[in-house]
Amino acid sequence: MRIDIVTIFPGMFRGPFDESIVRRAIERGVVQIGVHDLRNWATDRHRTVDDYPFGGGPGMVMKVEPIVAAVEALRAGEQARVILLSPAGRRFTQPLAEELAREEQLLLICGHYEGVDERVREHVATDEISIGDFVLTGGELAAMVIVDAVVRLLPGVIASESLAAESHSSSLLEYPHYTRPAEFRGWRVPEVLLSGNHAAIAAWRRQHALLRTAPAAARPPRDRRPNPRRASVAGRAAVPREATRGAQAELVLQKLRDERTTRCRLVHQRELLALFDHRRADIPEAARKLVLKADKGIVA
Repeated sequence: MRIDIVTIFPGMFRGPFDESIVRRAIERGVVQIGVHDLRNWATDRHRTVDDYPFGGGPGMVMKVEPIVAAVEALRAGEQARVILLSPAGRRFTQPLAEELAREEQLLLICGHYEGVDERVREHVATDEISIGDFVLTGGELAAMVIVDAVVRLLPGVIASESLAAESHSSSLLEYPHYTRPAEFRGWRVPEVLLSGNHAAIAAWRRQHALLRTAPAAARPPRDRRPNPRRASVAGRAAVPREATRGAQAELVLQKLRDERTTRCRLVHQRELLALFDHRRADIPEAARKLVLKADKGIVA
């Protein structure tokens, strides 16, 4: 893959791309990353890339001519994705990162000042992407985020089994992780993770991934931080099984409400079936009929 970044502050990229996974991907030849100074395509002696907005108003607007010249010089083919980084763009997500990782070339345009001439969005960019509902000084940090998220998905950069277990790679957040020591200041690793029972460990991880993904209101209360006024932090109350099951059911019900495809709806119904025996009294009423139908293979 080739990634080209057009910016007026190329020096901002020296650190992030010289470290960690991105650097290793570059060294292995998995990706080529070029950072280009937009001023190289300015046409006047002052290398001007911005001007006052027509109609008046605060700030400066990035000019269309140098951006078009840069894109035409750097684009390797018509299939290149030309991405304008803008707060008006669609939200950057893991599925979008996976989509971009399948491209041969990405060309990222970093906006600055009051914005970019609208003709860039209308006639040059193939995509407009935002990394969130907040304001940054420019598109450089957003470009770094996108490059990092995309590069780590390229074949040969990270082991595929590691990627498959990560948060957002499925509909669930990743389960909690622990490492040595097994006990520290009275904070013990869950016994199931020390048991060597792989089936029980997989079930525990699935359960806690569901709980992490559940809406905050559906999660059982949990003491995350010890209260310094307490004499001991070792006596944390266990979460009742019914509360845990209810939180999981609420999550699956929400997925069912949002899902449109028949196959996925049946999968979610079967998740409910795994959580509850329909003969038990503790099943939420909203889930009872869905569980009965799932038991018979009927899509609700």
